[in-house]
Amino acid sequence: MRLHHLALRTDDPAALARWYASLFALPVWREQAGGSVWLGLDDAALMIERANPSEPRVPHGSMEFFALGVTAAGRDAFVERCARLGVAIEHRTGFTVYVRDPDGRRVGVSCFDGFPSNPVLE
Repeated sequence: MRLHHLALRTDDPAALARWYASLFALPVWREQAGGSVWLGLDDAALMIERANPSEPRVPHGSMEFFALGVTAAGRDAFVERCARLGVAIEHRTGFTVYVRDPDGRRVGVSCFDGFPSNPVLE
């Protein structure tokens, strides 16, 4: 199995899509009337969609996150883009750098490549 798409819901899809496209260097694949923007993640998509007014917002301080895979050089380039764009780095490990998007989601980039190709489920 592989990731097909990840959908993020927001009040301002265009602004959030610009943020992800610029900070993570993601290409815009598709823009749809009504506020949906698809960004490219290799062979998957990051879909930024308009939230309904009644939807709950991202809980302040939530530690749930997703991380995008990069090389060590890609991680370092991400850190440089954060500095250039004024995005605060929330936390950093030996492999992963975490930030918060404008809606408060925690997101990171990671150069950890130690996952087994056929993990054993226990």
